[in-house]
Amino acid sequence: MKNWQKLVITFLVAIVALLAEFVFGASFLAQLVVTIAGSILAISMFVGMIQTIRSGSYGVDLLAITAIAATLIVGEYWAALIIIVMLVGGESLEDYAAGVARRELTSLLDKSPDNAHLIKDGKTSDVGLSDVPVGSRLLIKPLEVIPIDGKLISEHATLDEASVTGETKPYELNKGDAVLSGSINSNMAIEIETTEEAANSQLQKIVSLVREAESQPANFVRLADRYAIPFTIAAYLIAGIAFAITKNPVRIAQVLVVASPCPLILAAPIAFVSGMSRSSKNGVLIKNGTIIEKLATAKSIFFDKTGTITTGKLAVDEVLPEEGMSEVELESLVYALEKSSGHILARSFVAYAQKKHETVDLDIINIKEVPGLGVTGELGDSLIKIGRASFTNGPENLAGTAFYVAKDDKYIGRITFSDQLRDDAKQVMAELAELNVKNVAMITGDNQATAEKIAAEVGIHQVYAQLLPEQKLELVRAATDKPTIMVGDGVNDAPALALAEVGIAMGLGESTVASETADMILLKNDLAAVPKAIKISRDTMSIAKQAVLIGIFICLILMLIAATGLIPATVGALFQELVDTVSIFYALRALRGFKH
Repeated sequence: MKNWQKLVITFLVAIVALLAEFVFGASFLAQLVVTIAGSILAISMFVGMIQTIRSGSYGVDLLAITAIAATLIVGEYWAALIIIVMLVGGESLEDYAAGVARRELTSLLDKSPDNAHLIKDGKTSDVGLSDVPVGSRLLIKPLEVIPIDGKLISEHATLDEASVTGETKPYELNKGDAVLSGSINSNMAIEIETTEEAANSQLQKIVSLVREAESQPANFVRLADRYAIPFTIAAYLIAGIAFAITKNPVRIAQVLVVASPCPLILAAPIAFVSGMSRSSKNGVLIKNGTIIEKLATAKSIFFDKTGTITTGKLAVDEVLPEEGMSEVELESLVYALEKSSGHILARSFVAYAQKKHETVDLDIINIKEVPGLGVTGELGDSLIKIGRASFTNGPENLAGTAFYVAKDDKYIGRITFSDQLRDDAKQVMAELAELNVKNVAMITGDNQATAEKIAAEVGIHQVYAQLLPEQKLELVRAATDKPTIMVGDGVNDAPALALAEVGIAMGLGESTVASETADMILLKNDLAAVPKAIKISRDTMSIAKQAVLIGIFICLILMLIAATGLIPATVGALFQELVDTVSIFYALRALRGFKH
C-alpha cells in the first residue's frame, strides 16, 4: 500500500473517532477505533523493524512503536492518534519532498521521445526509435526533443542543450554540425541525418542511467543509524527516571510521545535526494545517494590523462620548417595533400590551416597513399612525401606525434601534434587543494615524459605512467587514504572506476563501459564539475547532519520538559509534528546548498 493511501485511511480513522467522541458521545468507541488502528500500525512497524534487523541493519522505529503502545496503555488515545497521523503523514511528506528534490533528476525521462518523424521518399511518417537506421533523415518539429544523435541537414538551427549538458545558453548550429540527442529544438522545424542507432545515442544513454539511478535508491539509513541508538537510550532513560520519581506511568507516555524519531527517519533521505537533484542540475548524474557521503569525505583522487585532464583530441602544436622553407610554404604543401584525407591527424591539421587562412592553394596531382608509411603527390616536377620520419628522410627518435615532410626526398620540415590540455585543468587541481583533498595523482598508460609534462602544467606531483588497466587498479587498491575517487573516460579505466569508492566517468562519450561502471557521470564532459560535485556533497552532508541534530536537540529539550509533567501527551504529540516539519524543511535546503 502506498503512503498516500495509508494517509487517507488514517484520516478516515481520525474522522470516525472524532465523530464518535464529540458528536455521538461514544468515548469508548473512539478509543476502540484508535486502539485497533494504532495496534495494526505498531505491529506492521514491528514486523518491518525485525526484517531490518535481519538484513544486518538497525532502524529507529522502536521509539515510535513504544510511543504508540505507551499512549494506548495509559488511555491517551488522542495522543496515539496524533502519533499515527504524524508517522503516516511524515512518510507521505517524505514522498512529496523526495519527489520535489528528484524532479530535476527525472525530468529527462518525461521528455524522452518514443517516436521519430522519418522522412522517406518525400513522405514523413512516425516510427519507433528502434526502427530508425543510421543515415535516416528525420524531421524535428518546433520545440521537440532531438530523439537520436545526428548531423544537421538544414542550413541553421538553434538548440537548447540544458537538459543534457546543463548549459543554459542556446547553441547556434550550421549545416553539417553534430546534433546532440536530448537537445530541444527552437521554434523552427529542422532536418537531421542520424549518425547513431537510437540505443547508442546520447539521450538514450542518459535515460538508461537515470533509470538505473531511480531503481537503486540510496541507503539513507546509515546516517540516521549513527544517532538512533544513543537517542533511543536517552529517551528510555529520561522516561524511566521520570517514572521512577513519580511512579506515574503517564510520564512514560508523555516523554516517549515527544521522542518520536521522525527527524532521523525523514531528514537524512530528503537532504540526500535534494543533493542528488542539485548535482544533476549542475551536469552531474549520481547513480546512488550513498556516493554523496563517500564523495564528501574523499581523501585521494586519481585522474586518467587522455580524455580526462586532456581533451583526448590531437591538435597542431608546432610548425617546424627546415632552413630555406617558411611556415606558410610547409603548411600549404601539407594542406594540399591532406585536405581530402580522413586520417585523424589530417583532419586536425586541415581544421588548423583553415582557421589560420594563410595557406596557399597548391595544385598537387597524383595523390597516393602508401599504406603504413604516408602519402605522396606531385607538385610540378617535384615529388612531395608526408608521413613517417623513415619515409621522408626525417630525423629519427624524436618524441611526440608529427607529420614529416620531404620534397624530392629531401626532408623540409615537420608539423607536431599534441593532446590538448583542458582549459580548466589547472584551476581544477587548485580547487581540489583548497578542498583539502589529501592525495591527487595522475595514472596513465602514456609514456613517462608526456605524463610528467602534462602533470607539471596542471600542478599534479604524483605521476604514474605506462600503466596497464590492471596496474591502475592496483594503485587505487593500494591507496592508504580513503575514500578514493577515480576519474576516467575509457574502457581501460573501467576496472579502477569500479574499485574506487567513487568512480567518475567523463561524459558518456563512446565508452559505454566507463559510464556504466562509474558511480557518477559528468554529463557535460566538464572536469570542473569534479570539485563542484565534492562541494555539493559536502553541503548535502552538512545539511543532513544539521537537520537531524536540530530535530534531536529539540526532542531532548521537549523530553526533559515532558518528564516534569508540564506537557500533556496530546500537546506533546502536536509539538512533535512541528519538530518534524522543521527538520524536513531544513533538509530541503540541500537543493540550494550553502553559499561559498
